[in-house]
Amino acid sequence: MKEITRKELIKKYTEFFKENKHKLIPSSSLIPVNDPTVLFTTAGMHPLIPYLVGQKHSLGKKLTSVQKCIRTRDIDEVGNSTHHTFFEMLGNWSLGDYWKKEAIEFSYKFLTKQLKIPIEKLAVSCFKGDEDSPKDEESFKIWLELGIPKERIAFLNKRHNWWGPAGKTGPCGPDTEMFYWISSKKPPKKFNPEDKNWVEIWNDVFMQYNKTNSGKYAPLKQKNVDTGMGVERTLAVLNNLADNYQTSLFLPIIKEIEKISKKKYEKNKKEMRIIADHIKAAVFILGDDYGIKPSNTEHGYILRRLIRRAIRYGKSLRIEQNFITKVAQTVFPIYEKDYPELKKNRNFILANLDEEENKFRKTVERGLRKFEKISKNKKKIGGEDSFLLFQSYGFPIELTEELAYEKGVVVDIKDYENEYKKHQELSRTASAGKFKSGLSDDSEATTKLHTATHLLNEVLTIVLGKEVKQKGSNITPERLRFDFTFSKKLTDEEKKKIENLVNGKIKEKLKITKDEMPLKKAFKSGAQGEFGHKYPEMVSVYTILDSKNKRGWFSKEICTGPHVKNTKELGHFKIIKETSSSSGVRRIKAELK
Repeated sequence: MKEITRKELIKKYTEFFKENKHKLIPSSSLIPVNDPTVLFTTAGMHPLIPYLVGQKHSLGKKLTSVQKCIRTRDIDEVGNSTHHTFFEMLGNWSLGDYWKKEAIEFSYKFLTKQLKIPIEKLAVSCFKGDEDSPKDEESFKIWLELGIPKERIAFLNKRHNWWGPAGKTGPCGPDTEMFYWISSKKPPKKFNPEDKNWVEIWNDVFMQYNKTNSGKYAPLKQKNVDTGMGVERTLAVLNNLADNYQTSLFLPIIKEIEKISKKKYEKNKKEMRIIADHIKAAVFILGDDYGIKPSNTEHGYILRRLIRRAIRYGKSLRIEQNFITKVAQTVFPIYEKDYPELKKNRNFILANLDEEENKFRKTVERGLRKFEKISKNKKKIGGEDSFLLFQSYGFPIELTEELAYEKGVVVDIKDYENEYKKHQELSRTASAGKFKSGLSDDSEATTKLHTATHLLNEVLTIVLGKEVKQKGSNITPERLRFDFTFSKKLTDEEKKKIENLVNGKIKEKLKITKDEMPLKKAFKSGAQGEFGHKYPEMVSVYTILDSKNKRGWFSKEICTGPHVKNTKELGHFKIIKETSSSSGVRRIKAELK
């Protein structure tokens, strides 16, 4: 049987939904725009956040995309056959248009007609109901009508069959999930969700509620359908592979790791999967046009953790020389035709990977010296010490055991595991708010600050020069954070001038308009776009009108909103802080009083 490729799968999916009157939107940056709740784009819905809460999309109510994503919350699960940090998500959306019947029928037709999956290899789950929402009998009946036997439909609770809200409040609702039987054995008559031979490949979310601050689930005025199908898992399923890492998306990477380590994948699956996954994710993060580098904060911290974890597992395979850039080079041919930013930023990617590996290898040397101190005159190494070697110096427990064995010292593995579990719980608690995906706050305060970023963006080019470009923003109801390209620290005089110009435009009471137009026309009209951001064919353009300006406007930007109607609503603009964000990028934090 001929192998089905990534390109073929994506083409089948996008063509199917285009034939069913969905408009294709481009993959957005891995860094979400104006979402303070999450560091990376974690799902296909992320770029659509404003439209899921009611804003009109320029391409209509039916959309489809292939979105590049990064998820780090389940990083410890990477190493099995199906989990990935970087992945591509196929999705289709109804923004207040079709509902459960059409969504489920689309999913069924695509799986059975386009992908030719036998119905006897499919099972589904639906929401069983609770005090917040009734049992999803509607989805159950639709699946039955399509031919799925009732024994193959499981009703599961909120933990399994409910999506969102991503933050504390926002749109959410029950979902129905589709599973594929991956074993060569005949599928059992009854669907058991605990059986690992049933692998989830698609999820249809029915956003019909809005969770309020009081914890109530109020019905939404606009009901949305939000779906997601992982390219990696689906490709494995279609090629009769139980292991995602044996598909064409990973095989070239795995083969390079085998070549460097002189070891076989079959005997070192966990280590090689982690290395392949983490290096691929690192390549995409570095390849994004935002210019993120390894650091000890936010995006850079996640990037550093991925690179160092890959090196640690390389150590487990006894790879002593630098190897990260060699493995990284196998990622480019797989994706660079669809993601030209990888080719464009290739030198930046490889240089930063190499630099980070050199830094970490020096840390490992210090770790060896620390091990000598810890193990000196001891018969046993406790969990606290072995975990310190893991956490601070990047030593896998296997490496500590090996070093200890050579010295005739025992490692207390149970004690180490207890320390590790404690750390996992602390990390989970600490990062729960930071890394949750979520819907943008569209409060009055956030709307004002969002509008203020448009004034700030234009003022920066006046004060600092036309070469200044926006590199991202993050807005909460309390403050705005704005990143822009500039090589040096702002002087007090420059900051004061920026504040005065912004406040001057606020006092002028400038009207703000919104227009829908083709992307080319938007740029031709003088509209600015965010650096590195990919836009659909039709866009919304927000213009801050200014009769005193020769152009007739002060600011014109491609944006999704929300905005105030007039600058007089904004209040007084004040810069709180100005710092470095990364090399060649500065960051302004500001507020409105």
